[in-house]
Amino acid sequence: AMIPKKEKEKVLEEVRIHDKDTGSPEAQIGLLTAEIKRLLLHLKKHKKDMHSKRGLLRMVARRRRLLSYLKEEDSKRYSAISKKLDLKQAKE
Repeated sequence: AMIPKKEKEKVLEEVRIHDKDTGSPEAQIGLLTAEIKRLLLHLKKHKKDMHSKRGLLRMVARRRRLLSYLKEEDSKRYSAISKKLDLKQAKE
């Protein structure tokens, strides 16, 4: 259930911090976000699919970890990626 290559490239174009970037927190957060959106749609249709739900929760947790890492390391980059992906800022 990975995102199609085309969609993946589109996401990376929007968020990456240099041409060959696939591993920065931004890139990872971008791809996780695309993946999370897809899974949410899937789970709307298949409410009882607990396997997918577990995967979703793991991705959300991973994204949250990456975001808090970025927030600590570089709050400018954190704000930029949150804005770009329209992520609701967690209330402190």
